[in-house]
Amino acid sequence: MFYKIYIYIAILFNLLIGQNSLTQASKKPFMNTDDTSFLLAGNRITSILNEAKQYLSDAIIADVNLDTVEVVYNIKRIFDLLSDVDQIGVKEEIDKIEFEKFQNDFIKIYTDRLSTIDRSTQFLTADLIKKDIADYVDDNETVEMGSTKFTIVEDRAGHIPLVINKDVERYIRYFQGKGRKGYNIWLRRYAEYRDMILPILQKNNLPEELIVVSMIESGFDPRAVSRAKAVGFWQFMYSTGEQYGLQRDWYIDERQDPEKSTEAAVKYFSDLYNEFGDWFLVLAAYNSGPGRVNRAIKFHDTTDFWQLYSLPEDTKNYIPYFMSSAIILRNPEKYGFKIPRSKPLSYDVVEVEKSADLSILAKAADSRLSIIKKLNPELRQPATPSNKTYQLKIPLGKKDIFIKNFNSIPDEEKFSIQRVEHRVGKGENLISIASKYRVSVADLQSINEITNVNKLFIGQKLKIPIKGGIYSNYPDKITYVVKSGDTLGHIAEDYKTRASEIRKWNNMGNSSSIYPGQKLTLFVNRIIESSPSQSIEYVVKNGDSLIKIAQEYKVSVNQINEWNKLTSSIIYPGQKLKINTD
Repeated sequence: MFYKIYIYIAILFNLLIGQNSLTQASKKPFMNTDDTSFLLAGNRITSILNEAKQYLSDAIIADVNLDTVEVVYNIKRIFDLLSDVDQIGVKEEIDKIEFEKFQNDFIKIYTDRLSTIDRSTQFLTADLIKKDIADYVDDNETVEMGSTKFTIVEDRAGHIPLVINKDVERYIRYFQGKGRKGYNIWLRRYAEYRDMILPILQKNNLPEELIVVSMIESGFDPRAVSRAKAVGFWQFMYSTGEQYGLQRDWYIDERQDPEKSTEAAVKYFSDLYNEFGDWFLVLAAYNSGPGRVNRAIKFHDTTDFWQLYSLPEDTKNYIPYFMSSAIILRNPEKYGFKIPRSKPLSYDVVEVEKSADLSILAKAADSRLSIIKKLNPELRQPATPSNKTYQLKIPLGKKDIFIKNFNSIPDEEKFSIQRVEHRVGKGENLISIASKYRVSVADLQSINEITNVNKLFIGQKLKIPIKGGIYSNYPDKITYVVKSGDTLGHIAEDYKTRASEIRKWNNMGNSSSIYPGQKLTLFVNRIIESSPSQSIEYVVKNGDSLIKIAQEYKVSVNQINEWNKLTSSIIYPGQKLKINTD
């Protein structure tokens, strides 16, 4: 364990120090002290990268502690920040070098070092399978091009021809063996989403086999994120999504909206087919980009996919990967699979004005918060947008009860309280304000609709985004006195924050060690401060007895017995006891 921590710290140290030295040493020749817009633009990229480095540090610490949920949260935030850089655009060469270096190092750490990611069942499943199958191929022969002999399984007008060769057979064997669990997850989600995707493909006169692209790209997971920052069902990069009308801001990312992203995908497929006129080339272009396929066609002077030797290995693998998945999907029983019974995704739509908390909306719909989030995966925050009317999806048949319940709630309770938080003072800019409130510059820009970062003025009111997706009072600063049995994780849970944040606020570095009587600085909102959860986990020490513990926490032995379902007074060192205190 200590060796693993040492390796991680060494990697992170090289990453941070290397980039800082690059910034210090290399930016001077490019700097013009009179060019404040350049200075701000450079600082914006640096600010975002510094925030991404902090999240990466938190992810590494969480990975060492085998905290998969925390790792997933931090990795997702890094992907969001890297997408923010794409939105801003990197114009200066030195910023491009710094950004690309961090991105490459991050992807290497994410791919090769974070062991807990492989154990996650809800994050990046399709991307991990792609990496796994690439490793599987590397261990075998490379995909055969040129003289490839294949058998046509199915070739109907208006469909993508399905062919099988030894490479396709190899992929089928992978899915029947090591990849079976992942493919079964895909089949379950296929049963949920096919009734939404297939009609859109048919309406646009596109082959139904294209649904397999969503299967192998994301596993039909609308929240999937790839190592290359592609997002959603169809794994759109930010620039391509924007080109095809998919919006991304503080509140929403329409690349994660299954229906809107599918509508965008069919436009993209149609454009690719108009350009290439061959579905194998379309799939290759979808994987590697049309420019690379066009260069290969020109280089080899052929439009036969199997003759394009110069395509990247990943793209040459992509067609057999697609074919194997499509052939199994065409006849699952033949290959030992079965499409599970699953209700197709269905819902009602209601309009919500202003920014409303999702938990309030879930109660109004007589539903669970998790269901509302699943039906509206494009929401990046647990609240609806404040700048427009939002079309909220709720469970089918709940529209009438939602309208009745929602209309009976007072406005001050159903709509998020939105207060202007910060007046710009002399000498302040977006970077200093973002640093003060621990938010990203890009999010400040998004929620305040700022297009020119140089046009802040003294006295200007800015809305401050927080994790809840709304803007609210800056959290109150309190002092927490550590009690016996406390851990950073339990304190973070009680005060609705993260252990990494507590470490940051108290300059604890990577340490999680705390001791009774220690004073910790916490930032919490007033509601949480007034009535935090007082349930703690006490770890029994040598010499402890139930009477001693009861006296320390001013509770009775009977209460401790009841809370922990103890049948005797015998306890042992290391045993964990739940204690409820006033």
